[in-house]
Amino acid sequence: MCTGLVELTGPERAEILAVLAMDDIEGVAQGAAKALTNVHTENFLAALAREDAAPQLMQYCAANLAGEPGVSDALVKNTLCPASALVTAAKQMSTASIQLLLDNLERLVSSPALVGALVTAPNANPEQKSLLAELQKSAQEAGELQDAADAPATADEDPAKRKTLLERLSKMNVLERVKLALTGGREERIVLIRDSNKVVQRSVLQSPRLSEAEVESFASMTTLTMEILRIVAHNRLWMKNYSIVKNLIFNSKTPLDITMHQLARLTPRDLKILSTSKSVPETLRSTAAKMIAKRNQKPD
Repeated sequence: MCTGLVELTGPERAEILAVLAMDDIEGVAQGAAKALTNVHTENFLAALAREDAAPQLMQYCAANLAGEPGVSDALVKNTLCPASALVTAAKQMSTASIQLLLDNLERLVSSPALVGALVTAPNANPEQKSLLAELQKSAQEAGELQDAADAPATADEDPAKRKTLLERLSKMNVLERVKLALTGGREERIVLIRDSNKVVQRSVLQSPRLSEAEVESFASMTTLTMEILRIVAHNRLWMKNYSIVKNLIFNSKTPLDITMHQLARLTPRDLKILSTSKSVPETLRSTAAKMIAKRNQKPD
């Protein structure tokens, strides 16, 4: 039955056989597993790239093919891939795939098991391991606090005595602040972008409700870390906004390699202001002055 499939493309055959290989009926599963040995990896990759790929296909690939080139990466790139499959494939994930997951914190925070598996992933770089360790610690703390959070409210609580935002945040652990950064409103994001935890800061920039006006404001904040400003600068969509570019250049905390690269985008007026600004590095100021002088040179 498993070897008699006809009129199917390679990816379709790979998916159907993978589904059968995960079947509870032993004979069916064994027959499909045997047939799968003749299916090329490229067909699995094509099948995994489909948005409607079967969960069984992902589970099969995670358990049996994660070490094959591109398979674990394909699992990560499919946003519908079950967290359990990603946990299985974690040891085989590339640095780039781990970063894709870190760039989608909402997906990570929903699966503490995945965070735990990635912490020890061989290809995670030091920065990624640090971020994952923070998430793991916060998830553990959240578990310890769950009983208290689920306890019923006492009868004498007065709804009128609601805590201010800062008071509420002070009582939250990292995981709770990450979730608030992803789902909260503008007021929460303004506060959380200054959070001492870099995972929380990253979460603010990943919020689907974040507006360009907010990013403009963030780009001018000298209280933000260089890492956060670098993330803003690496977002192509945001960098189409001149105000964001300008604010980054005039921000003394923005890494010099970014400001120097974007300098040519300034208008003549802003370039002149920058050339006399005492709040930016001397290298940037002097380069702006040289650009002005060069533009003002009359051709011989």
